[in-house]
Amino acid sequence: MRITAVLLGMSLTLSSLAVAQDRPNPISPDRTVTVPRFRLPPSVYLSREARERMAKRPADTGAALDSIARGGSEVARRIRNGQDKVALARSAEMGRRYGVTIEATEIAGIKGYWVRPEKVAPANKGKVLVNLPGGGFVVSAPGAGAIAEAAPLAGMAGIAILTISYSQAPEARFPAASRDVAAVYRELLKTHKARNIGFFGGSAGGLLTAQSLAWFQKESLPTPGAAGVLCASADARWAGDAWYWFKPLQGLTAPPTLDERFYYGDHDLSDPLMSPIESSEVLKRFPPTLLITATRAGELSAAVNTHRLLVKAGVEADLHVWDGLNHCFYTDDKIPESREAFGVMARFFTRHLGSR
Repeated sequence: MRITAVLLGMSLTLSSLAVAQDRPNPISPDRTVTVPRFRLPPSVYLSREARERMAKRPADTGAALDSIARGGSEVARRIRNGQDKVALARSAEMGRRYGVTIEATEIAGIKGYWVRPEKVAPANKGKVLVNLPGGGFVVSAPGAGAIAEAAPLAGMAGIAILTISYSQAPEARFPAASRDVAAVYRELLKTHKARNIGFFGGSAGGLLTAQSLAWFQKESLPTPGAAGVLCASADARWAGDAWYWFKPLQGLTAPPTLDERFYYGDHDLSDPLMSPIESSEVLKRFPPTLLITATRAGELSAAVNTHRLLVKAGVEADLHVWDGLNHCFYTDDKIPESREAFGVMARFFTRHLGSR
């Protein structure tokens, strides 16, 4: 007790000294902290390749999405089509690299691509993953998803992946995308058991994965076998500490903005169908869920909080965090950390699909 009292006294003394020596007080009455400027070197935990591929100049993707969304539907469609063309130009190369075939398809009236491994792992026969590509609910393109997310995972896991398009802004508003995913799910349920179907996506696709799981419950659809909420969370606000620090860590001075706001419209962000973390009843019916993020990504805090609440709700949830990397780092297949992340995904889905 005496040692504790001494330490407490020292702590109080040091705190008072710190305030006395640091005027004006950087902590406001509402506990908001004014953070001083500081230099941030690359993380010592990065691979050489990741360090070399770090951005040399700031780039505000949020501002670009804002411009596209405000440009109207025609502009957004042109960007999506352009993304698909650029991505699919690499389809032969990616097919060879990962041992997969990429084929255009349509299911429930929704366009997409089947990405099938040349060698299906014995444990994954009869199983399928549905990939929901990211893009701020503005520029999501299934071809880009097939190349950036589905091809590496299909090849490494030995599992077939269907990557799909879905309704986005400025043409559509929430919950149009959730309805699209549910329509695809209903079709797959005609030929697959629910426990053999998984859903995953990065960024907006990761948030849509969580929103779709909540929508399935509303529609009385069975719980799928597993889910991957990658570089995202089950919180439409993209909130928490990381939401405020991620732009300064990239050399940007503009405040954070919700890229998804055009799709959200005026919908209440606390609706569990929009932000599943708002309901423990919804969360407890989630399947085993994988969360991936990085320390310089805006979703870090929300992903950590989603993991905490899933575990609290009794859901088997895995959280993996890479130091010093940015949002959706795993889509850069030229860095070792990308292959590590896809390895985590492959092991997770192989372990959980079909097990429920």
